[in-house]
Amino acid sequence: MYDVVIIGAGIIGTSIARELSRYDLKIALLEKENDVSMGSTKANSAIVHGGYAEAHAKLKGRVCYQGRRQFEKLNEELNFGFAPIGSLVLAFEEEQKKGLEDLLENGRLNGLPDLEILDHDAIMEIEPNVNPEVKYALYCKGAGVCSPYEMAIALAENAVANGVELYLETPVKAIERTENGFDVIAGEDQVFDTRYVVNAAGLYSDKISAMVGVDDFQILPRSGEYLLMVRGSGSAINQVLFQMPTKMGKGILVTPTYHGNLLIGPDAVNDESVDRDTHAERLLKIFKEATLTTDKLNIKQFIRSFTGVRAVSTTDDFIVEESRVPHFINVAGIQSPGITSSPAIAQMVAGILRDAGLDLREDPGFNPHRDPIITKKALKPMKEILPLLDLPLGDPERMVCRCEQVTEATILDAMHRGIPVTTIDGIKRRTRAGMGWCQGTFCRPRVAEVMSKELGYEIDPGFDIEHSGVNRIGKNEIVAYIEEHMKDE
Repeated sequence: MYDVVIIGAGIIGTSIARELSRYDLKIALLEKENDVSMGSTKANSAIVHGGYAEAHAKLKGRVCYQGRRQFEKLNEELNFGFAPIGSLVLAFEEEQKKGLEDLLENGRLNGLPDLEILDHDAIMEIEPNVNPEVKYALYCKGAGVCSPYEMAIALAENAVANGVELYLETPVKAIERTENGFDVIAGEDQVFDTRYVVNAAGLYSDKISAMVGVDDFQILPRSGEYLLMVRGSGSAINQVLFQMPTKMGKGILVTPTYHGNLLIGPDAVNDESVDRDTHAERLLKIFKEATLTTDKLNIKQFIRSFTGVRAVSTTDDFIVEESRVPHFINVAGIQSPGITSSPAIAQMVAGILRDAGLDLREDPGFNPHRDPIITKKALKPMKEILPLLDLPLGDPERMVCRCEQVTEATILDAMHRGIPVTTIDGIKRRTRAGMGWCQGTFCRPRVAEVMSKELGYEIDPGFDIEHSGVNRIGKNEIVAYIEEHMKDE
């Protein structure tokens, strides 16, 4: 008998699992994919939002800043990567100033103490590469960037270290009411007997909720495409740069990532097919719109496009509540600012469980600390790492990835942290091997070689690509397409 079964191991499910691991509870975390952070968590803007954009009347408006305030401490404990670099919402027309004033007022209602409207000269002083036609901007000092998939991995590792049982490749097929709670039928007809269920299934949370007869909301997938530039390109700007938001989202952003890439996007397209392909026409439109923010965009620095899919609820708000079925808690519709809000949402869920009768006695053995797999650091000159590339398999100092300078020791560390890592992409998310200029052309076979030796069976270096279900446009084709269509701009 479990006390709690959590369904879904994205940023919300792993946040809840880690929060509940503070207590003397028996917890199972179920995930249908072969790793944690495989849905929206691995493909998004990676922004720790200020908390001014969502209406105070909505739950997502009230919990965003509550979550943001916890990131510094969480990063100190879990070492996933967070930098409070600040954000600017840019206004290029005089009439847009009223929109910035409305955002400022809404932010203050949400509790933000670090907002101000800057004029042209003040903007140019802190962001010299922004479009000089900018007139005003809303500045939020404490907004920032993080590495969301590293955050979810860190949360899951720490939860597992504190006793949570993680079950990967265990899709939920049915949920049945019992005298003591629920039987969750998942995977190969495994039955998880539990007193409480927390539904954090992201894009599939409406389907999970319907399994217990609660069908008063639907999830409407909304896709957004991104362009990612090479490491180091992020130095062109200092803050997260937004354009004025619309009904569909916060608009096209230009931002440095935590590890120093430049990220541009997303657009917003309602798409029930959950299409994760990328499209040259959409990427061109994103790139064009981003040039309004800054002219320091160089398409020749482009290394990858990707699509994220947001779980938009028909309620147009976060759903965090005990449903009308007692002891079944829905945590659904967690689109932006879901990552920022996740620590506060996890605490809300703990409170809901307590109010529903779950005894939350603190576990005196709870350890909040998790060592990093990687830390942000400057890359060494190539001449220093060349000798390390030819070291023999099995040497911990052997350089496996030359672009991101990842050693064999780092890969082995990532494989021994309580979560089975069986794919090259799983290593990529933990170590950045394959995230550099060549996008794994050099290191994928070398990563597979290390993994095969450690796991005792053959890892196919092409498996993740062939079985991803996505045929993205090649890098060179995107560059050529955008260059051709930008000639007259």
